[in-house]
Amino acid sequence: MPEKHLGDYIINVNKICKTFPNGVKALCDFSTNIRRAEVVVVIGPSGSGKSTFLRCLNGLEEIDSGEIIFDGTPLDSHKKNRLKIRREMGMVFQSFNLFPHKTVLGNIMLAQQLVKKSSAQLAKSVSMELLEKVGIQDKSESYPAQLSGGQQQRVAIARALALKPKVMLFDEATSALDPEMIGEVLDVMKTLAKEGMTMICVTHELGFAQDESDWVIFMDEGRIIEGGTAEHFFTNPKEERTKQFLSQIL
Repeated sequence: MPEKHLGDYIINVNKICKTFPNGVKALCDFSTNIRRAEVVVVIGPSGSGKSTFLRCLNGLEEIDSGEIIFDGTPLDSHKKNRLKIRREMGMVFQSFNLFPHKTVLGNIMLAQQLVKKSSAQLAKSVSMELLEKVGIQDKSESYPAQLSGGQQQRVAIARALALKPKVMLFDEATSALDPEMIGEVLDVMKTLAKEGMTMICVTHELGFAQDESDWVIFMDEGRIIEGGTAEHFFTNPKEERTKQFLSQIL
């Protein structure tokens, strides 16, 4: 992969902890920093805290202690700060979460009109550009139920991009898809990576991690066990737990 320029840190995570009411410790003294234009892939066994980490970044889950700072703004109890961070951090989930009663175009226009107060004309123009970007401009008047899973996920990506986020979070965006549909979603993610979008991706797609990531984080039991470049991580991991995990999935 050609070398690209990474900017300054846009996300700083300092010793965050998260314990759920049932006593499960999802994150324990978790610290990391993400640079602008960096593609970070987070891997690890089920229940290791990967999705909780993403959900804490934009305030969908509350942290018990520690600190998250996004582009100079702390994620704290101030409503203004939380709204700013959520607006500038797009998230794509495993489930598509599209409104079934709205067309593809309507789904993408909605947030622009509600959050950015865009006119219908501007929202439609931006939405059609994004549908072209994700390769389904011919589906603008279709409803979610008329689309394949891969197409629905591409609509969800377009919807997240509509607010022009500084960072995109992908929480196992391909894991609910049939195998032949995974590639079309990964192609969109690869395009965003090449365009310099800052991305944090929880995924089991190790080919994507090897080809597109600038940094790989391996998590287990709410902690970072090891982090490194894809080349280091997949060819010369240091930690025994990392080696054990990779031996099971590669």
